[in-house]
Amino acid sequence: METKNENVYVPAFYANRSIFITGGTGFLGKALIEKLLRSCPDVREIFVLIRPKKGLSVNDRLNKILSNKLFDLLRSRQPSAFDKIVPVTGYVAKENLGLLPSDREMLIDRVSIIFHVAASVRFDEGLKDAIFNNTRSTRDICILASEMKNLVVLLHVSSTYTQTDKLVVDEVLYPSKFDWKKAIEVAERVDEHVLRILTTKYLENMPNTYTFTKRLAEQVISDYSESLPCAIIRPSIVISTTYDPMPGWIDNFNGPVGMLIGGGKGILRVLWSDPNINSDYVPVDVTIKAMILIAWKRGIRKDKITDVCHCSSSLMKCMDVKTIVEIGLDIVKEIPLNNVVWKPRTTITKNYFVYYSLVLILHIIPAMFLDEIMKLFGVQPMLVRLQRKVYVSNRALSYFLLNQWTFRNQNMITMLDNLSAENQKDFGYPYKDVDVVQYFKDGIIGAKLYLLNESMDELEASKRHYNR
Repeated sequence: METKNENVYVPAFYANRSIFITGGTGFLGKALIEKLLRSCPDVREIFVLIRPKKGLSVNDRLNKILSNKLFDLLRSRQPSAFDKIVPVTGYVAKENLGLLPSDREMLIDRVSIIFHVAASVRFDEGLKDAIFNNTRSTRDICILASEMKNLVVLLHVSSTYTQTDKLVVDEVLYPSKFDWKKAIEVAERVDEHVLRILTTKYLENMPNTYTFTKRLAEQVISDYSESLPCAIIRPSIVISTTYDPMPGWIDNFNGPVGMLIGGGKGILRVLWSDPNINSDYVPVDVTIKAMILIAWKRGIRKDKITDVCHCSSSLMKCMDVKTIVEIGLDIVKEIPLNNVVWKPRTTITKNYFVYYSLVLILHIIPAMFLDEIMKLFGVQPMLVRLQRKVYVSNRALSYFLLNQWTFRNQNMITMLDNLSAENQKDFGYPYKDVDVVQYFKDGIIGAKLYLLNESMDELEASKRHYNR
């Protein structure tokens, strides 16, 4: 990836531009919208693809998103910035993104930057839906982009885990023996039930439909990059913010945050994982800065090179699973969660027989016992159901918890190291100086506040309950 032009001011590049974002209602999408409005305040407008859902209109869903505490800083400093967000009705799983003809023409006329963030991250999703959500949507984004009159960059958000058949993954586009065009054709023509039967054979050595269809999506970008200014970012597992716009913000239980919350509640008492592997996690605010920077660097060039950048912790501070769990258990002694079920303690094993036996002894049997007690007091039993979810989740994630990869991220490191002082202020990341313990402490506090809706004012009561 070229490092020239690093002195071009990032907000100046985005000034007076119209941006189109898919996946704007998700974890990355929300954070991207907030950061663009706050740090690139002169953007003209941000079009956000939103589908009506659960009886809510696109405007209702947008208002719900903007009420998130993530936007509090922007709300207090630049309240008029929200006027630049324009919801566009559509759905990535539908052909042509489900866009109305009038909205499509508006995007073609006005948009010059696309962030294709939308994806289905369900590992157990059927192959048909995964292809529609992750592969066909990317094709349709490229078709739309090819009609845009002023396009300067299309940034596609992929995943480092699209290349799990390689122990060391470089920041390059790898050739694939899979044909994305045939995959879309099969998904459109073959019955869903038949496709489910054929899924295992179709995936071959890929662990799930998510990684398979995201790899296909990269091939779509590769094919269209001859005529479109494209860039790809491959984040690893994205978790809570370091500090921008606030410490510890998160809106899901994915990755180590869910693991630490489960352990802190005393619900996750055994984990099926190799305790010694380095898990690759990256803060969401770092990922968002990288997305904005990669789009900027690609957008100021006129060549046909497709930049690929890993947003991973490879050359930063890495930590094995055992250490993360130990740090988390130490933190929840100091900052316990409310209503702890059991004293937090988590056993990690990579032996499935040991894991399954401990699940029965430490998870299922105690949950059955406590559920019966809850029934006696007229309380709805829920622990057995919850432990089933924990078990299913651990099984789904086991491939990633039992194997290790190296995702080389020299392009990202070079990009950060070469930022001008002016750009460093809003888009830099001091990756050499991160206090990992403080980061996870902020993450647990953030989970208490933003996921569990627990108040820090109740901390003393939580400590008394923890120490009983």
